[in-house]
Amino acid sequence: MTEISALMVMKLRKISGQGMMDCKKALAEANGDIEQAMEILRKKGLATLARRAERETSEGIVVCAEGDKWASLATLCCETDFVARSDPFRELVDAIEDYVKKCTSDRGPEKILETSVNGKKYSDIITEAVSKTGEKLQVGDYERYVLRGPGLISTYVHFNGKVGAMVEIETDSETTATSEALRRAAADIAMHITATKPLALDENGIDATTIEKEKAIFAEQVKNKPANIIEKIIEGKMKKFYAENCLLRQLFVKDDSKTVTQVLDEAAKRGGGTAKIKRFVRFEVG
Repeated sequence: MTEISALMVMKLRKISGQGMMDCKKALAEANGDIEQAMEILRKKGLATLARRAERETSEGIVVCAEGDKWASLATLCCETDFVARSDPFRELVDAIEDYVKKCTSDRGPEKILETSVNGKKYSDIITEAVSKTGEKLQVGDYERYVLRGPGLISTYVHFNGKVGAMVEIETDSETTATSEALRRAAADIAMHITATKPLALDENGIDATTIEKEKAIFAEQVKNKPANIIEKIIEGKMKKFYAENCLLRQLFVKDDSKTVTQVLDEAAKRGGGTAKIKRFVRFEVG
């Protein structure tokens, strides 16, 4: 049996980032072969992932990346706040930014895992980090927007790093899109989305099941009212529901005398044109 020297252990530790004892055990099992020891450590990470597959990943961070005509938003999740503040997790965060920039798929966390940078998939990097932390780590969400015409994409990540939003705005011209007034408004609307949690852009985007559920709740609340006014009461409550949950109808968090639509229209007018929100996404960890 090959003698495992301290130098060998230190070399594997530097390559893998694993603890001294884990490296020594892997080298002993691999009879001193560094590459085989690395594979043993990787399998350890895969085994940990499999064993903790059902565990909740309620901690982590929202990551965004932006380019000339595109922007992406993703979440990187772990089980505990302790690991979220650890060096291995921070290394994962640094790495995912490169992978998010490289990934050209529209959505799906699995697309990040399949993306390769310098010949290495992000799934492999996560597996290595799992063997260091002993926790389940995963890409929770991922979405990418690409401009197909005049407009802009704005992103916002809250200071706690756990919630972020991305909004795409279409404009009548590039002049309007690049105006300072519209850029400020777009940034404010992205921030607004993180704060208010809109369900959809407008009522057409709200799932029919959700609408029926809300109507049933309201009907139960007014079941003792006269039959001839129940429908009107439910209609009024639904209007309020749409105003609270549809982005275009919501009162703007920085000025509740205006709706989001009014804020955008005024900013676009100052920029010399018109604009409308095409889509948005909001991700939250936990």
